[in-house]
Amino acid sequence: MHTALPVQCYASRPQVKDSTGESAARAYISAMTKRIRGPIAGVTTGLIACLAICTAETAAKADTRLNIHYIISMTGVSIGQLNWTIDINAVGYRASANGKASGPLSILVNGEGRVAVQGAIADDGGTARLTPNFFTSNVTDDGEISGLQMTFEDGAVKTLRRDAPLPKDGRIAVSEADLRGVTDPLSAMLIGALDDRGPLAPENCNRLLPVFDGLRRYDLALSFKRGDRLKIERGYAGPVLVCAVVLRPVAGYRADSLLVKYVSGRQGMEIWFAPVAGTALAAPVRLVMPTAVGTLELLSDRFEAAVSAPANTEAPKP
Repeated sequence: MHTALPVQCYASRPQVKDSTGESAARAYISAMTKRIRGPIAGVTTGLIACLAICTAETAAKADTRLNIHYIISMTGVSIGQLNWTIDINAVGYRASANGKASGPLSILVNGEGRVAVQGAIADDGGTARLTPNFFTSNVTDDGEISGLQMTFEDGAVKTLRRDAPLPKDGRIAVSEADLRGVTDPLSAMLIGALDDRGPLAPENCNRLLPVFDGLRRYDLALSFKRGDRLKIERGYAGPVLVCAVVLRPVAGYRADSLLVKYVSGRQGMEIWFAPVAGTALAAPVRLVMPTAVGTLELLSDRFEAAVSAPANTEAPKP
């Protein structure tokens, strides 16, 4: 099976103004953007869309729509924004994310895109397990549109269609084995709470997320870091769960890439989760990613959940 284009919520041509130390920063960001935007998009959408923590029991109580808006910044300067919508019911889910870059220091400028996924929710020994069925990505970069579509079956990539040829730049090959037991970047950001523990239980952080974005295969290793509190401008103020994240490349990347040199195994990455009102869900409200030229951050300024009772399938009583 062939691999495909990297999943991206944004595509870009970096623009960094010259000042003290910024020439080196510009060169670093340019290369980093080209080589690791796929994994970054996976983390931020899913993660970026980016991560909802849920139980199957809670999902059965009502249908929930969660709308999240993120501001993306680099070294404290706004560079873009991201919208993420998640619909969850008792048996399935849909999620979509779209974004566009802005700002003079944006490493994502001149690009915009959309990613979406739909799938099923199964009870896996008391833990809600989200299994994608279909994933799609469409990206506009300097007026050029590219996309990919993937289907999944039993936790493996079944079909993969891409709109452009595979890059021939010495990447480590993606094997058939690499495409089994994986999920897409958005579904990776929707993880089930363990048993009947609350959505902010420390144990919910401790897991390995195997991701394939259409080109690269990588793991996101999560672990509990601490509890904290956060006040969001619209929708939530209260406790959050902070998970440490380590990115581990598996295949589909260059051995000498800046992804491996500057991001792989790097400590200090964090994802913050907040509970969704009316459910036992939690979703990402903040991502912190240290880099060699500053800290990339996604911070939610809107976190609003709408809960409605599921349709009544019982016959009306006389």
